[in-house]
Amino acid sequence: MLEFDLFALFLAGLLGGGHCAGMCGGVVAAFSLQLPNGPRLHYHLGFNFGRLLGYCLIGMLAGLLGSLSALLSLQGVKAGLYIFANLLLILLGSYMAGWSSLILFLEKAGRPLWGKIQPYMRLFLPIKRWPDTLIVGALWGWLPCGLVYTASLNALASASPWHGALIMLSFGLGTLPNLLLMSAFSEQLRYLFKNKYLRWLIGGGLMALGTYRLIQYVF
Repeated sequence: MLEFDLFALFLAGLLGGGHCAGMCGGVVAAFSLQLPNGPRLHYHLGFNFGRLLGYCLIGMLAGLLGSLSALLSLQGVKAGLYIFANLLLILLGSYMAGWSSLILFLEKAGRPLWGKIQPYMRLFLPIKRWPDTLIVGALWGWLPCGLVYTASLNALASASPWHGALIMLSFGLGTLPNLLLMSAFSEQLRYLFKNKYLRWLIGGGLMALGTYRLIQYVF
């Protein structure tokens, strides 16, 4: 089941291209304006590698927190996390299919935390050295995003730091083609996933997965 969950979250990241363009497009543009003159590909790769590291850290921390409830035998807490994570997965599928945007309420909840993290990111801007891109990218990973928070809740419900990191890494890898936008393949992939029928298929699949896991848990 873990392998299927990883693939589902990879697709969620991949299909979230429109949302990523709206939320992160401005961030990418701002980063680009503050880069040194000359070739920039390695800087953008650095930003995104750092972002993946940030996601993995979020997943590890979430999985560790989830494991504490299991170790302490707090079954009510563990059950609540599992149910909530799957409800969010259903909402995410609905968002991917273009049927509902309710999942975006999570972004409002995360703004206070982002307000505390953002000043630290500004300390490394404008970029002067390539290693700074890793730090900025890792902090960028904490940007309030309903898609990221849904994946994080699944990492939390996994009750395992290792599985939590894998969940967030899979989601992050799915977002890469849409954010890099530096090759013909990425452009073609972006065009492909604008097809509403494909979005319905994969969004419906995510909703079915969340529903199945809830039914399996109850019965």
